[in-house]
Amino acid sequence: MTVASIDLNADLGESDAPRAEDLSLLQVVTSASIACGGHAGNGKVMRALCAAAAERGVVVGAHPSYPDRAGFGRRRLALPPEQLRSSLLGQLDDLLQAADDAEAAVRFVKPHGALYNDMAGDPTLAAAVAAAVAEVGLPLLVLAGSPAVGAARQAGTTAYREGFADRGYRSDGRLLPRRETRAVLHDRRSVAAQAVRIATEHRVAAADTGRWTPVHADSLCLHSDTPGAVQLAVAVRRALAEAGVDVIAFVR
Repeated sequence: MTVASIDLNADLGESDAPRAEDLSLLQVVTSASIACGGHAGNGKVMRALCAAAAERGVVVGAHPSYPDRAGFGRRRLALPPEQLRSSLLGQLDDLLQAADDAEAAVRFVKPHGALYNDMAGDPTLAAAVAAAVAEVGLPLLVLAGSPAVGAARQAGTTAYREGFADRGYRSDGRLLPRRETRAVLHDRRSVAAQAVRIATEHRVAAADTGRWTPVHADSLCLHSDTPGAVQLAVAVRRALAEAGVDVIAFVR
């Protein structure tokens, strides 16, 4: 009998100073995507979280975005390809330096917010981001079932697939825009149940149709800025254990 396994990740460092919630989440998750300054974060926060993650055995990932601190990286920016590349490489370099200072290692890249969602629907943009990430030799974590998976592989970068425990899905496998009802899930039972369903049944109930939508994921995301994020993470971790799912990092 094959035992199901999945990674549990959180997006961290999205503040100007280390947050207690981030440190608490590092006690629960197996990987952490740390903001690189494009939408939030700074060198002090990056170093602190890289050190804390390494101390707890949590895998560190980079969480770059469109350069848009005012919009928290949740607005699409039509940047020229070279400008986007330069911004991404600059953000990655900042986190790589912070990790080195903290005697930690960066093992993957997960784009943030609008950049992440735009990659899921725009193969050309996905290819451009994948090409930039390939320059630093790291794998990409992208939305399961999206064109970004193929774009990363075509760029010569390993692609890992991500599912979301605390987000509503459309029937096409994309996430519901945050402005829509049921886009962000807050109920612990619902979030835990969705996590287990993705890990064991590889599907979710689409919010727009109620029909089953396939989601084959290597990692499950929980957002640190969701109210009660730590309690949600604990509930998810417990539910996965009760379902017999091993929670282990997707990359080492």
